[in-house]
Amino acid sequence: MRNGVDVRAGHPAEATRWIVGDGPQAAGGALVRLFCFAHAGGGAAFFRPWRTALAPTVDVRPVLLPGREARLDEPPYRRIEQLVDPLCAALSPQLDAPYALFGHSMGAAVAFEVARRLTDAGRPGPICLLVSGRQAPRAVSARRTLWTLPDDDFVAAVGRMGGTPPEVLGEPDLLQMFLPALRADFELSETYRPLPGGRLRCPVVAYMGVDDPEVDRNGLLRWHEETSGAFTLRLFAGDHFYLKGGRADVLSAVRHDLQRAAELR
Repeated sequence: MRNGVDVRAGHPAEATRWIVGDGPQAAGGALVRLFCFAHAGGGAAFFRPWRTALAPTVDVRPVLLPGREARLDEPPYRRIEQLVDPLCAALSPQLDAPYALFGHSMGAAVAFEVARRLTDAGRPGPICLLVSGRQAPRAVSARRTLWTLPDDDFVAAVGRMGGTPPEVLGEPDLLQMFLPALRADFELSETYRPLPGGRLRCPVVAYMGVDDPEVDRNGLLRWHEETSGAFTLRLFAGDHFYLKGGRADVLSAVRHDLQRAAELR
């Protein structure tokens, strides 16, 4: 056990807790399997519109971390070095097809470290890493730290970012259940430093909203340092949560980048 979570490597039952979308409705014969990692406080539901919109070419499988949705009763992780091993163990049974990783904000850091860990362990690496709304791991961020703020200030700051439903932040009972995971996610995200590991070999594509106050474009460009493969930068209209709701232009770009990566492998 680690942090209250069973980490038996490769155990099929464990994978079903971490990965949404691997049941009978999974897209058979898809070109690529896409594992999606949400922002701080986000869950599998954030990517629900993607599953229908990208099928059947892309088999979307959102990752569900402890502390939210169906895993609300499990303690959340507060450090990425504690999360990566059990997460990779859960993913392992599902790496029997070409796969890619997409991560937004906090999820970009998690997806990056998962890609490195799987590659360094000799497993088949992803055909592509898509990172969104986060500066490269070695870029210096000027954003202030939120996770140490008192509850009222923390909730207000998170609310201004726009990624957490107002009905959650404005309902005391819901907020009380949700706050530990939300704060833990921000702690994980804001204390993150790159773990030991090599460079990726797969293409990396970095996405951002042009009006995102959380990301510096030069910091986003530094993702090219993390791979020996190709690098592409994509800009979209919108702020930090430009991708909410399954926007057609964003999904078109995802589909295109994955098809291109599949052709090059």
